[in-house]
Amino acid sequence: MQKKNKQQDPSSVFEAMSHSSDFTNELAQSEAYQYRMSYFRSLINGNLLHEQILPAMKHLHEHPTLEELKEIIPIDQGVITSDNEKVKESLHRGCIAIRLETDWDKALLFPIADKKGRQISQPEIEFGIISSQEAFVELLDTNLNLIRQRLPTPDLKVVERTVGTLSQTKIAVLYIEHIANPDNIDTVVQRIEDIDYDQILDANYLAQILYDESNTIFPLFLNTERPDRVSSGLAEGKIAVLVDGSPHTLLAPTILLEYFSTMEDYNTAWITASSLRLLRIFAVVFSIFATPLYVAILTFHYELIPKDLLETIVSSRYLVPFPPIVEALFLEISIELLREAGSRLPAKVGQTLGIVGGIVIGQAAVAAGLTSNILLIIVALSALASFVTPIYKMGNTIRLLRFPFLFAAQAWGALGIALMGSFLLTHLMKLTSIGQPYLQPIYPLRLADLKGSLVRLPLRFLNKRPQNLRVQNKTIHRSKPKVGKKGKNDFYE
Repeated sequence: MQKKNKQQDPSSVFEAMSHSSDFTNELAQSEAYQYRMSYFRSLINGNLLHEQILPAMKHLHEHPTLEELKEIIPIDQGVITSDNEKVKESLHRGCIAIRLETDWDKALLFPIADKKGRQISQPEIEFGIISSQEAFVELLDTNLNLIRQRLPTPDLKVVERTVGTLSQTKIAVLYIEHIANPDNIDTVVQRIEDIDYDQILDANYLAQILYDESNTIFPLFLNTERPDRVSSGLAEGKIAVLVDGSPHTLLAPTILLEYFSTMEDYNTAWITASSLRLLRIFAVVFSIFATPLYVAILTFHYELIPKDLLETIVSSRYLVPFPPIVEALFLEISIELLREAGSRLPAKVGQTLGIVGGIVIGQAAVAAGLTSNILLIIVALSALASFVTPIYKMGNTIRLLRFPFLFAAQAWGALGIALMGSFLLTHLMKLTSIGQPYLQPIYPLRLADLKGSLVRLPLRFLNKRPQNLRVQNKTIHRSKPKVGKKGKNDFYE
């Protein structure tokens, strides 16, 4: 009897998977026929199996067909196939395969995966006060739902691909038809199709593969956990890339100035939003150059120190036995160690470590004569300024940039800072995001785009999509509210 069943079931797919302990490939006997049910117990929803499928299998007539079975079982998206590769892939995604003795080579696949994941919660990294309080989760379908709720238009298109030889990760490319540039869409989809890796576990992992230039510390795809930011980017003509299992979404093409804007900039008055955006840019510049300038001035350019301030600096450093570069590196590395340790520990312990550790180490270093009070203040302000960037990846970039400038300042003073700044500017001018210049609208200069990137003008002036996206439809439909004649109001005596 077993020999006969083997003859009738020549497919090696189910036999190969039977070596796994959580795989079920059982032969069942109904009143009039035999059938096999194959599935991974760890992937399927057991309630659907016992409530929807098994009861339907008991009430079939003699010699049923898979087509009849597909109509009777009340589960959508049933597929009949004889493709072994498709059967194998579907089983690993939580499907159940049903085969009848009339034709063992064909299988009826039903998706009954038990999808487990966390609920939608508040953003943890890009937290906003007066903006949406929803963030992406690890389930791809849930993330697509969050975007489609905000963009209920038939023009929103989704292109799905599967990458990773082992992980078989689902990737969704989103864009709005008639707005997004077809060349940008083709570029992103083609790069995803060309991926040949064993596993893709996160969107940020995928981003490094899709970058135009891999030898850079600047993020060339904007990664965000906010559905409202993704919806806004799609409406502008950007392309979004979602990865199953990742709570972050990639937006491309992107520019440098986008990393200093938040969704709250569009929920507040334009004067406030522009002021805060300029403050963020100033804070980043201060964070990069403050400590290197201190080292350069104390090492090479004493004449730049005002006389009233010179006495204060001398009195704060007369007990310090090290040159400025050593005390600067000591404080910078200490701050980075505290920040890294605080981010790896549980939330409550990490906050305590950051506050107490910073105060204790700082005061002890000054009291021991390892560093000066003024440098301690400068390093603390630089670390604080690096936190104003809304995108975490750009914050990491700002933290790392300080060290090359520090060594250049120690070697050549202000000239070294200028040379390092030139190298940095040249590098930024060479970078592209899926073929579009990273430094736009500053280089190449596009004055029309400055009103939405460097500052945020009133919404009535933001009636054109960014030129760097090279979209098909450049006009944004915004109507100006009608205002009565000047001098008239709705107050009557």
